Amino acid sequence: MSAAVGWLLASYVLGAVPTSYLAGRLFRGIDLREHGSRNLGATNLYRLLGWRFAVPVGLFDVAKGAIPVLVLAPRVSDSQLFGLACGLAAVVGHVFSAFVRFRGGKGVATAAGVMLGLTPAALGVAALLWAVLVFLTGYVSVGSIAAAAAFPVAVYLLEHPDRPEVLWIDAAVAAGIIWLHRANIRRLLNGTENRFGRRAAHAPRP
Repeated sequence: MSAAVGWLLASYVLGAVPTSYLAGRLFRGIDLREHGSRNLGATNLYRLLGWRFAVPVGLFDVAKGAIPVLVLAPRVSDSQLFGLACGLAAVVGHVFSAFVRFRGGKGVATAAGVMLGLTPAALGVAALLWAVLVFLTGYVSVGSIAAAAAFPVAVYLLEHPDRPEVLWIDAAVAAGIIWLHRANIRRLLNGTENRFGRRAAHAPRP
């Protein structure tokens, strides 16, 4: 029991590493919580610092979700539910990081890492939907919201039709991610949401 709690805590700490915040501080001397969308995610980092920072940070955020599932959880149990619990701890850490006063990103990339480790087929469906919608609409938020909504259904149909508890857990995670996009939804409705590829006009410098 103590080992399981320890690995859950380790998963949270890994997820809580504020990669976008650190990149902004180290390479531009800025606090992302004060600029752009004020979100500590790779999309805001891209708008402020560009691709060469956003891509590695985004990949690291994916790894923060995959490592607990593929490396940490198996040290205690082969149970997929425990792997999912470790993955969820990492997502919670990313969204509510104790290192930056419980601020963070929206959990999309880290949740994708969890999906990569547990349900790769469902991840493929969600990623394809995300890419198509971002291409068609120009909005990352639209792709992220739709992918989050589709993911539990894809998991149920493609990977775990006999595990309704997995469906409900994934649905709760999806609902949380959509809730974290509530400001984006408001901006979409009033026509002020930034399109993908649009850089901040004046990225602050130290």
